[in-house]
Amino acid sequence: MTTLLTLAVLILVAIAIWQMTKMFEFSQLATSNNNAQVANDTDNKYNGYLMFGFLIFIYGITIFSFWKYSKVLLPESASEHGAEYDYLMFVSFVIIFIVQTLTQALLHYFSFKYRGEEGKKALFFADNDKLEAIWTIIPVIVLAGLILWGLYTWTNIMDINDEDDPMVIELYAQQFNWTARYAGEDNVLGGANVRMIDIDRANVLGLDESDVNGADDVIVKELHLPVGRKVNFEMRSQDVLHSAYMPHFRAQMNCVPGMITKFSFTPTKTTAEMRQNPDVVDKVKRTNAIRAKKAADGVENMDPWEFDYILLCNKICGTSHYNMQMKIIVETQEEYDAWMKSQQKFSQTVAAVQ
Repeated sequence: MTTLLTLAVLILVAIAIWQMTKMFEFSQLATSNNNAQVANDTDNKYNGYLMFGFLIFIYGITIFSFWKYSKVLLPESASEHGAEYDYLMFVSFVIIFIVQTLTQALLHYFSFKYRGEEGKKALFFADNDKLEAIWTIIPVIVLAGLILWGLYTWTNIMDINDEDDPMVIELYAQQFNWTARYAGEDNVLGGANVRMIDIDRANVLGLDESDVNGADDVIVKELHLPVGRKVNFEMRSQDVLHSAYMPHFRAQMNCVPGMITKFSFTPTKTTAEMRQNPDVVDKVKRTNAIRAKKAADGVENMDPWEFDYILLCNKICGTSHYNMQMKIIVETQEEYDAWMKSQQKFSQTVAAVQ
């Protein structure tokens, strides 16, 4: 199918180049020959039918895309705000699809119905207040509704507060990896500044060693989250603009050098639960079938894949941007507590290298 689509694209590109060449040739013709290039009724009718053909192609490729590629979409969200986010996105796409279907049908139908014909003179309206009011007011109402709904949803999502006893975690971005810092038992992050980075003392995030709030901070390369517990993320960047993107939680926020940005969500499904999701099971099956075929052909690193939540960078931040990711594990509170007990605190890490 990929080969067929590639051939179709190449053919369309070739036709476009051919038409552009003809336009250039027409522009170079002498004035005396221009009359020979004027479209007649047959030409206009032929082009009108081609417009209908292109309309069928548009609808066909749309239906095919829904049928063929819907399975590669993200599964249901794994955060409390995700369902509302997905519903807003669904409504937006339904409206876009309906408007696109109607406008394209009218555009191509009118191109045929009102094609040029011998002896027919076009009737020109300088303005039509009623029609202009309709096509202005309706989009304004629809767009205003979507914008207000979106702002309300965003306000709810960005309700970052301490009332729900959230965990506090810092996501630290640098080319080309992520580091997470947990606020420790006091749930307060210690002060930090990139100017305080000291690799020799294992102070990779530039924590202020004189700040007592940072002594129990925990620095890790794998993010663990307890299910059902709200998490307030604070984000920093060491070098360039990055973007913390956690697609399954419908969460994204830019990481800007020189400032702290924030995002909050509550995970609702453990990694184990999401692995049982039918869409995820199907995706894992399809992916491993592809990997098995490549492994049989001698391609390296084609071990079977298992689903995990993931943190990505969603800004093109350099040559290895594609590889900037961190594994996220959502687990029960008991499992999280056991994992946290096995981690070293910042004060212990610094003491170990002295």
